[in-house]
Parts: sequence; C-alpha cells; structure tokens
Amino acid sequence: MRQILASLSLIFILGTSTYAQKINANYRLPIKKATSEIHIDGVLDEKAWQEADVATDFFMITPMDTSFAEVQTDVRMTYDDQNLYIIVVNHHLIDGPYMVESLRRDFSFGKNDNFLLFMDPFDDQTNGFSFGANAAGAQWDGIMYNGGSVDLSWDNKWTSKVKNYEDKWIFEAAIPFKSIRYKKGITEWGINFSRLDLKATEKSGWAPVPRQFPSASLAYTGILAWDNPPPQAGANVSIIPYALGGVSKDFNNNGENVYRKEVGLDAKIGLTSSLNLDLTVNPDFSQVEVDRQVTNLDRFELFFPERRQFFLENGDLFANFGYTSIRPFFSRRIGLNAPIQFGARLSGKINKDWRVGAMNMQTGAVEEEALPSQNFTVLALQRQVGARSNVTGIFINKQSLNYNPDENSEQPIYSQFNRNVGLEYNLASSNNLWTGKVMALQSFAPDNSGNGFVHAANLKYTSGNLTWNWQHEYVSENYTAEVGYVPRRGYFKIDPKIGYRWFPQSEKILSHGPDFGTRFFFNKDWEQTDNTTFVAYNLKWRSQSTFMLWVAKDFIKLQRPFDPTNYSGETLDPGTEHSWYAWGTEYASKPQSLFTYSFSTRMGGYYADGDRYNVSTEFGYRFQPYVSIAMTTNYNRINLPEPWGNTRFWLVGPRVDLTLTNTLFFTTFVQYNEQIENINLNTRFQWRFKPASDLFIVYTDNYLPAPFYTKNRSLVIKFTYWWNA
Repeated sequence: MRQILASLSLIFILGTSTYAQKINANYRLPIKKATSEIHIDGVLDEKAWQEADVATDFFMITPMDTSFAEVQTDVRMTYDDQNLYIIVVNHHLIDGPYMVESLRRDFSFGKNDNFLLFMDPFDDQTNGFSFGANAAGAQWDGIMYNGGSVDLSWDNKWTSKVKNYEDKWIFEAAIPFKSIRYKKGITEWGINFSRLDLKATEKSGWAPVPRQFPSASLAYTGILAWDNPPPQAGANVSIIPYALGGVSKDFNNNGENVYRKEVGLDAKIGLTSSLNLDLTVNPDFSQVEVDRQVTNLDRFELFFPERRQFFLENGDLFANFGYTSIRPFFSRRIGLNAPIQFGARLSGKINKDWRVGAMNMQTGAVEEEALPSQNFTVLALQRQVGARSNVTGIFINKQSLNYNPDENSEQPIYSQFNRNVGLEYNLASSNNLWTGKVMALQSFAPDNSGNGFVHAANLKYTSGNLTWNWQHEYVSENYTAEVGYVPRRGYFKIDPKIGYRWFPQSEKILSHGPDFGTRFFFNKDWEQTDNTTFVAYNLKWRSQSTFMLWVAKDFIKLQRPFDPTNYSGETLDPGTEHSWYAWGTEYASKPQSLFTYSFSTRMGGYYADGDRYNVSTEFGYRFQPYVSIAMTTNYNRINLPEPWGNTRFWLVGPRVDLTLTNTLFFTTFVQYNEQIENINLNTRFQWRFKPASDLFIVYTDNYLPAPFYTKNRSLVIKFTYWWNA
C-alpha cells in the first residue's frame, strides 16, 4: 500500500510541474497570408509559395535520433480567408519507385512512403489534428488526443494533390478553416512534420522527437507563428443528408425480403472556432466496415472499436475515460439492438484550459424483444493542469422510458436506469517521460443492486532505453456500466512491467532487448485467481522487420463455469485450478517489399492439463498503387481430456482492395470462421465524388460452411453529401 500511495503522490507531483517554455520553442515557422491564388495541383509555381518561409533540415528520429535526416524535406505554409495551405517537396535519397500499399485513405503509417502534418491549434500539447498523404496521393486525416494518438476514423472535408517527379514527390493541400477547431485570436500553434522514407528506412521530423516516442508526439512540436491571428471561419454549418435503399433476407427462418427505404440527416454547427454542435436525425451507419473476426478462446467479452463518425470528434472526452478493460462509456452500446432516432452532441474547447463534452441520444423501442425506448446522456468536463496534464469528470445515464416491466413475463427485464459518475487525473509531463492516470468511478442502479465502485491507477516512465509501468485496478462485484465496456468485475489487479532496449552501432540491427511483466488478479477475499508472468526478447532490424520470442507461465482459478473451447458446450467447474507453461514467437517482415508477411506461434499447456497450439499468419502482395491482396489465417489445435477431446479451429480471411483512383475504392473481404461455423462475404464499393461526399454499395452474405447454405443476405445502397452552408 505504501508503494501505491507513493506512486500516486509522484503522479501528482510530476503532473503539476511546469516548464518555462516548450521543449522545441526555438523551432518556428512563420506563416504569412498568401499574396497570390493557390491552385492545388502539386506544382510549386505560385508567387505565394516563392515568398513563403521554408521548414527544412529535418532531424532523424529512426534509426538514430542524434543527427540531421539524410532524406531532404522542404515544407511551406500559407493561408487566405478560407483555407490553410501546405506544400511539401519530398526529395529522394535513393533511386527507385516509392513504396505504398494502395490509394486507400488512412493508410498504415509504417507501410507507406508518406508525409504527415501534426497540428496543435490550441497549443496545449494534448489535442489536435493530423493531415497528410502517401507518395501515391492517398489521403490521411485524423483527430489527435492524449498528446500523440491519432484516431483515423475521423473524416473531414479538405483537398490535396500529389505529383511525382524523377527525383521527388510533391504534396499540396488546402485545409478549410471550417474543417478544424482552433482558439480564436491565438497567433502560435504547435506544429510538426513527419516524413517516412522506406527506401532509406528513415523516419524524420522537423522539430526533433526522441526515438522512443511517435513522431506525432505533441510534446515536441515546434511553433507555427502567424503574422496575424487566423481568420474566423465565419458561419460554420455543415449539412450532411443521406438516402438509403436496401433489401435483406433471412434464409435460416424462411423469411421474406425485407426492404429498407430511409433518409436521415447529420448537421455540424460551429458555435465558435473551437466549440462544435453535432446533430443527427434517424442516423444510419451502413458505411462502417465489417468487423474483423477473431477466434475467441477468452473467458470475457471482446472489444471492437467505434468507427461511426458522429461519435468521433472530441470522442476521447467520453471513450478514453478509464482503461482498456474499464470503460464506463462505450458508444457501440448505443443503437446495438435498437434504432437511434435522434441525438445531439456539444464538444470542444471553452478556452485554453477547459474542454466540454455533452451528448444525448434517443433510441426507439423494439416490441419483438420487449425492449423499451431508451435515452443516453453523457456529460464530461476537462480542466488542464500543470504542463500537459488534466482532470476530467464524467456522468453517464442510461434511462428506460415509459417502461413498466412484468416480472412474470418470459421476455427479458431491462433496468429502469444505470448511472455512472467518475473523476480522473491524467498525467503527461512536459517532456513525455512520465505518463499516468488515477481514476475512480461509482455506479448507481435501481434498488442499489448495481451500486459499485472502481479505482485504478498507473504510472509509466519511458526513456530512450528503459520503460517501466506500474498499474493496479479494483472493480467491485456490484459495479455496473450498461453503456460501458467492463468485461470483468469483482477483482483487484496488480500489473507491473519493465523493458530495456539497446541501440547498437550496427548496420543491420536497430534495437534489441528484454521485457518482463507479471499480472495478478485477486478476489474480494484477497485469494489469487489469476496470474500471468512472461519474459520476452525483442529484436528490430534497420529494415523495420521485427522478431519477438516469449515464455510465460499462467495460473487460473475459475470463478464461474467455462468451456475452454468456447464451442463444445461442456464446461469446467468453478473453483478448479489450472496452470501451464507456454512459449511463442512473433515476426513481421520489412514493409518495403511488395510481398510482405508476418506470423506468430504459440505452443504449450492449457486448461485441464491439456495442450494448445496456435499459428497465425498474414501474407500480403501489392501491385502498387492499385491492388492490395492480403490473406490472414489463424489455426488452433486444442488437446483436452474427455468430454472435449481434440478440437481444431481455422479462421481464414482473404481480402482484396482495388483502388482505381484515390476517390474510387472496391473491397472484397471473406471470413471463414470454423469456431462459429460461418462464412462471411462482404463487398463494398465507395465513390468519393466530392470531399467527404460518398456513394456506397455494400453486399453481404453469411453462409453455413457444410453443407454450403446461405444463412442471410443483404444489399445496401447509400448516398451521402456534405454541404457547407
């Protein structure tokens, strides 16, 4: 307990320390108003560009962070009354073609030659926006949170062009002021530029960033110095209507064709340059890609991230409260089994120190399941403290409306309400070496049946060589979060980890070193129920290929019945104890190759003195930049005593991405999941005929593998248009 209290004290002391100025405050790029019209064509020929200041002499981040970059990059920025402009000359160091996956937007960072802009328009080193492109012209845009994380599900309206030359490629873009949020009157924005050149295996940044941190780290931005405050965006209203038609059929139950004819509307209203109101009426989320299936051998519910646009901007205020396994709010719970009728969300900055988020969503009733209409309210208020830390309070309420359950009914009984109140302190030191969190939650439910408490904290130190993290969690048995993701209750967890990396002076090896961790779970009587202890050794080559070897020991005392195959229906008894040793490997090939591959293996013991063997692979080949082919496989062999015997599962997922242009995409994705006896076929056509305006055609089939039989089928056509008032 003394160690925990000492850790919490250190979190507070580190988080409230301040520095006289930003780390990279001496890196300044002046930006002046354009003296000529800018044409987005990838050609550096306008007068405004000739007069603009140049950010050059980038610093290397990897493989080393102690010298200037060998690859030259030149950046210029300007603006007019409507747009922020950027043009980047990405010079070649090594002859040969660029490396990209495809023309699909929001590409994988490490698998593409690319240039990215990281922008902190509040200069708070915590929140911002990212824009960029790969060398073939595929766009990248995302919203930034937690000082360096980028959510690529965010999508907005902007234009860009990439033009390739023999010795360079040029990226030019116009970002409307209406598409971003920024503090009124501020004349200094945090900014940094990142360049990845796979042929040279070099990542660089304009303002230097230590190699243990991502180039997106807002703690290390330089300064974009405006000649005058950025212009106000003026009337900032975006109307985004959609129209949808579709048909589906349930063959399993000999169903008839079910037709869909729907219209809906989203609206984005900029109340100020930094505060936004989102409205939605009868929303539909058909454009969301199908979730990637996984073989589930876990005792707890799996997590799939939110991708729906309405929930994303400033979504960290709601979704990032807590930890990965303690989320009091998880937006995918809304509209899961009932249609969303309407909703509103207010979010953004009140001033430099305060952020606010308020959301209300209303769902309709589902008579077949006796599911009442429900209202969801979430309120969050965040205050920045110290250098880059903050304190956040949150309130979550799920309320059933006009609901009088009949206890004698065979239909499920839903709760009248579920509420959560929480407070969280997030640490981020000015140099990003220290990060951490302290949080507490209290839940409320009818008749006190779901009244429970949560406390958790962690403290992490990340230097150039050494990384260590202490984390502990407590979740009471009665804690409930019906709009959250808390797969496990009634436990106390202690989870320390430590790792070290050496960076040798080698032409082939970038880094290598060990990781060690142990995780303990205890019940309310402080009886140990779980423990996993592991040792791993990591190796990273300068070519960016990676290898890891690990060894682990597991102990589990089951708290409830569990089927170790998640398939047979036969379960192990509560209270039974199981322990085993296992080892495995992970490898990923260098991303520069047209043919890429990765694999992971796992061998060792399993429940009931059994054995489990697992091999996962992923193969990819690209005919850049137009075609990307991938094949993922996952094979599990589980050997157990009777009544389970020997069980084998295959999960196979071929995928073809066809990107005819950077506005025309076609994807076919097949998933064969032997564990749930299903074959899923999903094909999706997308035409982005204008920025942020799309036509989607989505076709989905689900089959029973043997005998080959159609379970259900659907076809959806959807049209969306983004109109700025």
